[in-house]
Amino acid sequence: MVKPADQWKWQELEPGFVVLAPGSAADYKTGDWKSEHPVWNESICIKCGLCHIYCPDIAVFQKSTGYFAGDYDYCKGCGICSQECPTGAISMVEGKE
Repeated sequence: MVKPADQWKWQELEPGFVVLAPGSAADYKTGDWKSEHPVWNESICIKCGLCHIYCPDIAVFQKSTGYFAGDYDYCKGCGICSQECPTGAISMVEGKE
């Protein structure tokens, strides 16, 4: 019988083995890693959603207005959303949001 993840002792783990409880990714805010963050210019955004589709961290969400924004708790500042935006509505800005 396999023990639940929270009952493993570190001495019992094989090298390279990581124990995480299922569904715990939301607990790890990775947005502090970034040095730049995306900013949307809604006046030229066409609400195509490519920024959401291409975001590797699922850190782009659609607001009730239909425009998109970044979830800065999880955005790592990779800039892919900005590169994929067909209208140039997303700029990468240095510093905290």
